[in-house]
Amino acid sequence: MSKHPLKGSERTPLAGAKAVGKIRPDERLEVTILVRARSSEALESRARELAAGTRPNEHFTREDFAQRFGADPSDIAAIEQFAQDHGIAVVQENTARRTVILSGTVAQFNTAFDVDLQRFEHAGGSYRGRTGAVHIPDALNGIVEAVLGLDNRPQARPHFRARPLHGNVRWRALADSSASFTPLQLASLYDFPRGDGRGECIGIIELGGGYRTADVQTYFSELNIRPPKISSVSVDHGSNNPTGDPNGPDGEVMLDMEVAGAIAPGASIVVYFAPNTDAGFLNAVTTAIHDTVNKPSILSISWGGAEPAWTAQALQAFDRAFQEAAALGITICAASGDNGSSDGIHDGACHVDFPASSPFVLACGGTRLQAVEGEISTEIAWNEGINGGASGGGESNVFDLPAWQQGLAITNHRAKQILQKRGVPDVAADADPQTGYDVRIDGNKTVFGGTSAVAPLWAGLIARINAAQGRPCGYINPLLYGDPRALNDITEGNNGDFSASGGWDATTGLGSPNGEKIAALLGRVLVGSASR
Repeated sequence: MSKHPLKGSERTPLAGAKAVGKIRPDERLEVTILVRARSSEALESRARELAAGTRPNEHFTREDFAQRFGADPSDIAAIEQFAQDHGIAVVQENTARRTVILSGTVAQFNTAFDVDLQRFEHAGGSYRGRTGAVHIPDALNGIVEAVLGLDNRPQARPHFRARPLHGNVRWRALADSSASFTPLQLASLYDFPRGDGRGECIGIIELGGGYRTADVQTYFSELNIRPPKISSVSVDHGSNNPTGDPNGPDGEVMLDMEVAGAIAPGASIVVYFAPNTDAGFLNAVTTAIHDTVNKPSILSISWGGAEPAWTAQALQAFDRAFQEAAALGITICAASGDNGSSDGIHDGACHVDFPASSPFVLACGGTRLQAVEGEISTEIAWNEGINGGASGGGESNVFDLPAWQQGLAITNHRAKQILQKRGVPDVAADADPQTGYDVRIDGNKTVFGGTSAVAPLWAGLIARINAAQGRPCGYINPLLYGDPRALNDITEGNNGDFSASGGWDATTGLGSPNGEKIAALLGRVLVGSASR
């Protein structure tokens, strides 16, 4: 059977990782196959219309979308035949998500995809990996868009920051409201419209950790808020599995839930737990997008990785999923990262974080906010210096410049230059742990920051607006760029190489939210669109 390399599937070892031997041939694993969409040209045309800001109020239902753009049954059958030929089991298939999940042994997958799975060790642990491309038979050429899961290296990291130690004692929430804030205080400072998001569903993507119901009940009780309805969905055997370590993934899970839930307690919160791999991450996202039971209208994603850490096939697969979300009227809020203009890669170059860098995501950067007597006194770009965090932002090396960023300039320490590719972030809000969020993690009251807090804050705002308008805002990037006066422009500070400036910048985007103005803008545009 003739095979050829799958374009964009090439892998290289993690930096510093070394192959230490082959994986046992009888070890079992699951692999995700993503197949092409029916009417892909029509879907791409719809994505272009959305990116241009036309017809923003027209959204497909999930059922209609699956019928028009899901996988063709004949393509699913071709994958089933391929699996049968290699003695591999089909454990799940979903036409809306265009996904087939296969289960087999290392030996079977080595043969099926012409790969050599080995164990790699690095400073952070070990993983099952491969180098080079995945190979697929000619019969699947044009059908298969991605093969994910052969390599199970950690794909993303959480973007939260605990307030640093002060002496030997962790700083607690202080009485001075300028030192830390509850989510409700931030909603007031940012002039969020009244409401609680009733009837909406916020989906939260988590790649590890978990929450304890007792912590949730205590946190909202102390805020004098009725806890939101919270449920979890298992993806690829992921589950609500708290570790007991507030500085581990539990911190991310609880931060996301508490911020979004405090802003929109009337909304239901659904947490999609998946393994921290490229396959697990994608499957969590597509499961949430095409969830016909919970039907989230907003997704909050606080995990990500620098663009060079991703394969081209994964970048394309995620971006296509986000295009589908836009067509369904789902707003995707993603943290822009906490490592400034380098995004944690120490090669002397600038990098941005993905999935925030997808043009179909609302990329959420960070500020340092201080308040006096219930009003914002200062707000600048978040940057704690060389040993601390900073708002992620810059210019993508992958994604083309969207129409709504045409003509914008990026300001670094040398000069202003016109954006050539997708600029990150789009918006911002308080992220500095020194002016961070009062949260409860694994039984401990503490203060967290990071752009991880900004994504659920914006998700809660969108939930309030959706509920008030009785319709989903959906893909709002073109609308915000069309009238940036709805945001508080941040003009001071930097994230390393890039400086805040008047208008959009690569540290805080268009700025922090003025919730009432954003609600008015979205209501005006969406109602106007519906009446045409």
